[in-house]
Amino acid sequence: MRKRSRGRKFSLKTDQRKALLKTLAGSLILKEKIQVTEAKAKELSGYTEKLITVAVRHLTKTDKNQAELRLLAKTFAPVMLKKLVNEIAPRYKETKGGYTRVIKLVPRKSDGSKMAIIELTKRAEKPVKS
Repeated sequence: MRKRSRGRKFSLKTDQRKALLKTLAGSLILKEKIQVTEAKAKELSGYTEKLITVAVRHLTKTDKNQAELRLLAKTFAPVMLKKLVNEIAPRYKETKGGYTRVIKLVPRKSDGSKMAIIELTKRAEKPVKS
């Protein structure tokens, strides 16, 4: 039985596709909101969620989590990694996922591509019960 392949290929080779996701994730983490095509936004969502999960796990300070973070440090720019660990991870410390939101926009005029905004969700502090 033929199984459905996971992920989108974007008509790119594997290394090019990984580089595309890496740069888009870096932009998303630094700017917290970017506009891309809908397919790229949906693919980037899962990729970024995994990065944020690793950063959140880093806050627990176990050896395995430190090793995962060192792998990220080799891959991403220091500025992006610093923002991910110091600002974004603490924001989502109590959350178990759902770090990104994809908002669909009108198609692009030039070629009709479906466009979307992908952004990091803003988590409010715990509501005070009164």
